[in-house]
Amino acid sequence: MQDVQTPVTNNMKSKIILLGTLMFFSFITLQAQVNFGIKAGPTFTTWRGDATGSMNEMIDATNGILKTQGKTGFFAGLSATIPLGGIVSIEPAVLYAQKGYQLSGDYSIDKLDFVGINASAKVNSHYIDIPLLLKVEPSKGFQVFAGPQVSFLVQSDMKVDAGALGFSFFKRTMDISDQMNSIDVGLTGGLGYQFTNGFSVSASYDHGLNRLDKNENFKAYNQAFKVGVGFNF
Repeated sequence: MQDVQTPVTNNMKSKIILLGTLMFFSFITLQAQVNFGIKAGPTFTTWRGDATGSMNEMIDATNGILKTQGKTGFFAGLSATIPLGGIVSIEPAVLYAQKGYQLSGDYSIDKLDFVGINASAKVNSHYIDIPLLLKVEPSKGFQVFAGPQVSFLVQSDMKVDAGALGFSFFKRTMDISDQMNSIDVGLTGGLGYQFTNGFSVSASYDHGLNRLDKNENFKAYNQAFKVGVGFNF
């Protein structure tokens, strides 16, 4: 009688990685003096890779009628600062973050500008980011940080809208979560300043390393800039 093996799905892999990460954070927390904090702020995201290159070629062919744009969203979550001695510490965090990309266009005809034909397609993705940062404070308050980040996709949808004369004659939202990779592993790093009253400010860049398309039909990767404010208790 042959053994029946259950395949490990991407969802199972996500849960295993998340459980391992939480266990690692819990172990470190028990071994060190930890300062917990909260942080939040806007995100400015886009995609990079061959897919965006193809879009740019299409945009050139339309003489600028079509335009690609990044997506503005926000992030928020919890963090923990764990001193390692001297000016070095590590900072694990669990953050909700909005990411995405959009393509839009406006077309006008000579003497018929009032028609105002327009269309847009926006990808809105919701992630749980878990960065593990190595933080160095070379001078009082000033901080430099970098490290790996694992992101888990919660939901992704595409909103398509087209209209004319100020009216929308086609509007649809499609769930594309099953076409996207559920895990995005990347790198993150940036600068920050910690005030003596517990408040902090930071600016960081996220560089995704995993393809977004699960079927690998195109190469596109997440790219995000975050500006945040925080408070350590």
